[in-house]
Amino acid sequence: MASQGTSCRRSPNPVRVDLLGTIDYLTAWDVQRANAEARRAGTGPDVLMLLEHPSVYTAGKRTRPEDRPTDGTPVIDVDRGGRITWHGPGQLVGYPIVSLGEPLDVVDYVRRLEEALIAVCHGLGVSTAGRVEGRSGVWLPADDLRPERKIAAIGVRVQGGVTLHGFALNCDPDLGEFGRIVPCGITDAGVTSLSAELGREIPTDEVLASVTEAVLAALEGTLPVREHVVPRRETAVAAGVAGLDLQLHPSLH
Repeated sequence: MASQGTSCRRSPNPVRVDLLGTIDYLTAWDVQRANAEARRAGTGPDVLMLLEHPSVYTAGKRTRPEDRPTDGTPVIDVDRGGRITWHGPGQLVGYPIVSLGEPLDVVDYVRRLEEALIAVCHGLGVSTAGRVEGRSGVWLPADDLRPERKIAAIGVRVQGGVTLHGFALNCDPDLGEFGRIVPCGITDAGVTSLSAELGREIPTDEVLASVTEAVLAALEGTLPVREHVVPRRETAVAAGVAGLDLQLHPSLH
């Protein structure tokens, strides 16, 4: 699995990076859509939005009723692929609003985002970060005490050749917020963070520069997509068969 060393973007012009701080989810969604509309119309550039959200649950198109909170916690339904997830303080969220080149390859785009976040994790010392077959995002392998666990989530939409939504890297969030839902609809795995894995606080500011650099490099192809297979225990695989979600959302085909 290696990218061709070429850009996945239609435009040769630089990506504009917008550092938005903490911003309400619905406000950021409006900004996303405005950036995407400008990009489709040719009046705006490719943009990488980097930010944090106040605590919020969002549900993609494939979210099932049993994935949702059972305590009445509000959920915002959105038009991305995937299921339900949480966003909040301590989590770095990235929304690349990019016009993809032809032929359109959304799976390749997702793999590039994964590659960028894997590179960031490896650079910080989380050397086991990689991919689990059939599941998007960045994962760590099970060990004697913990199941497979996701450290970064990805959910995207492509409309008119322009990407929307993106990724969320767990830096130092309150992982208890994931306890109200079935994160990404996966019942046989856990959620973790850079802070939990490294045993020290990793604020979002600490990874902002490295995430920016890695995402831009992955989009351009200077950071090639490689194999980073998370080894799976036979017992874990057997126990989790019923919970596996092996089909990509149609937007990723």
